[in-house]
Amino acid sequence: MFIIVKWKRFRTFAILGLILTFLIACNSPYPNLKTKEIEFWTIQLQPQFTNYFNQLIADFEADNPGVSVRWVDVSWSEMESKIENAILTETLPDVVNLNSSFAHLLTRPNTWLNLDTILSDSVRNEYLSNLWQASQINGKSFAIPWYCTTNITIYNSELFKQAEVDEPPTNYTELAKVAKQIKEKTDKYAFFVSFSPQGGNEVLESFGKMGVELIDVDGKAAFNTPVGEAIFKYWIDLYKEGLLPEEVLTQGIQAGEDLYQTGETAMVFSGPELIETISENTPEIGKVSHPTSQITGKSNKKNIVLMNFAISSKTKLPELALKFVLFITNYQNQMAFTQENNVLPSTTKTLENSYFQDISSNAYTQDRARVISASQIFESEVLLPRVKNLDKLKKIIYQNLQVTMLGEKTIEQAIADAASEWNQL
Repeated sequence: MFIIVKWKRFRTFAILGLILTFLIACNSPYPNLKTKEIEFWTIQLQPQFTNYFNQLIADFEADNPGVSVRWVDVSWSEMESKIENAILTETLPDVVNLNSSFAHLLTRPNTWLNLDTILSDSVRNEYLSNLWQASQINGKSFAIPWYCTTNITIYNSELFKQAEVDEPPTNYTELAKVAKQIKEKTDKYAFFVSFSPQGGNEVLESFGKMGVELIDVDGKAAFNTPVGEAIFKYWIDLYKEGLLPEEVLTQGIQAGEDLYQTGETAMVFSGPELIETISENTPEIGKVSHPTSQITGKSNKKNIVLMNFAISSKTKLPELALKFVLFITNYQNQMAFTQENNVLPSTTKTLENSYFQDISSNAYTQDRARVISASQIFESEVLLPRVKNLDKLKKIIYQNLQVTMLGEKTIEQAIADAASEWNQL
């Protein structure tokens, strides 16, 4: 009798348990809870691209039932330190958007998934080889290229006409000659380039363009050479000869764009998207503005800024994380994003689209700028060294250039001091 009563009681509780489980499931705010979540970080894309990414994520989740994607967008100012902290605390998300100026983070040992172990050659060959190489460390692939930008030169054809300059300069030697001619004929400056540590990287990149590596394989200064000294002299002479505005010592990129739009300079170095801004802000300058290729030096190198995706070596979902990255960077999604963002793609198929190739005789200046920018991509590379303290290297070089421009140091002393300061960090 005891056994029968006990069994009935057990059965009753079991039935009640099943009923409660059913009721809880029906009333749960998460009836379709997904068990596999991919977390990925991007760099300052909200709110401009919120709708784009929400739709992209929805499409990926629809194609992959049981998978959710958690998107975290981080500001430029916080991204580098946030990634470094996540590396130290082993809390990296599955997928991280890196910028070429954060390339030193790829060198962290055992941090990123070696993609060569899970990626086929056929997939890798879909991407531009020079961009893929820029995402490698010692020949091993730790990131997948996403999108990139290359600068162009935008010039004021009316000022060129007044200065009797027939063709825009293509290299630094020609740039110096044109700068002198424009100043003598129009009393305007040819261009603006920032020597402020908070300014752009044009001067820092000019070392690579003119044939000098900034850092050697051991992380020591490599610019204290006769060629490096000649580069210091190039910029210092331009300033001392009055061919650069005084603002180059204190102002950043925005000052250069402002001077061009007010007609005070004949050239500006920027991405093709600036053409549209110029036309909107100062239509009279926009009408006489034309795009041409980026200034380079004897190495014939051109700069590129690259965005890519790295996958954490600690991810529990390597195949899904890779699948998501390949989805973001496939032809259709790159085509959509590059058109919306006015940037360049990383896949050969996307770059071969007529959008990046064809210029009609009546094409808008903006369209010509985009095609010129795209035409440079195969001969472009990341010219900034992969070092953690890149901002400090820039500050050291720029400040030593500044004091020499002001007559407080000789060129020889300035370059020696810059090398010494870097090596002591």
